[in-house]
Amino acid sequence: MKTVLITGATSGIGKATAFELAKKKYNLIICGRRKERLTIIEKELSRFTKVASLCFDVRDKKAVFSEIDSLSGEFKEIDILINNAGNAHGLDPVQSGDLEDWDAMMDINVKGLLYVSKAIIPEMTKRAKGHIINIGSSAGKEVYPKGAVYCASKHAVIAITDGMRIDLNPFGIKVTAINPGLVETEFSKVRFKGSYKADNVYKGYKALQAKDIAEIIAFALSRPAHVNIADLLVFPTAQASSTIVKRG
Repeated sequence: MKTVLITGATSGIGKATAFELAKKKYNLIICGRRKERLTIIEKELSRFTKVASLCFDVRDKKAVFSEIDSLSGEFKEIDILINNAGNAHGLDPVQSGDLEDWDAMMDINVKGLLYVSKAIIPEMTKRAKGHIINIGSSAGKEVYPKGAVYCASKHAVIAITDGMRIDLNPFGIKVTAINPGLVETEFSKVRFKGSYKADNVYKGYKALQAKDIAEIIAFALSRPAHVNIADLLVFPTAQASSTIVKRG
């Protein structure tokens, strides 16, 4: 069975994807910053499949390469990479944006994705096979008020994904971008830094759930060798764009 490495696997889409793929008997390497959560999730997943966990922050270049290099045995050969780790910090206009927020978004959403990819892609090219799924956002398709830097980071994810698909085409490696709209996870709590405003983001309509995206990822992975879902945008029914949501 194929081995999948998932970043940001301790919550939200990453965690839901780990459980979805575990039930389909993929071998899993789950990655995250929170050791306690990783330990608990690894134990739960081990009921379904073989699991390894790596504790690192994707922003830490040395840790990324060191941890991935430490894999051994059946986990050494990674067939599928799911670049899920990402975040949004703040919702401020560019003129009053916080530099630390900007650094966090660029370091995690862009540089972190690149670090993890760089640690894994060379072995995929040697074997001339593999599948990379980058989790982007509808924010990578359009820019909305007070979201300039976050949107820029997610536009970068789409550009990197398209570039990967071109560069890795000679090796037969599939590259997919999955771009969700509003998904009900810890995302808003992080963005609003624990403010009460986070409680209102998902009120009045049915947002996407992490499991919805996990099922889409599983579907993309299940396609035959000659089929690659290159780029997919998914909204909840209530959402028409980044700024238009029908609330009941």
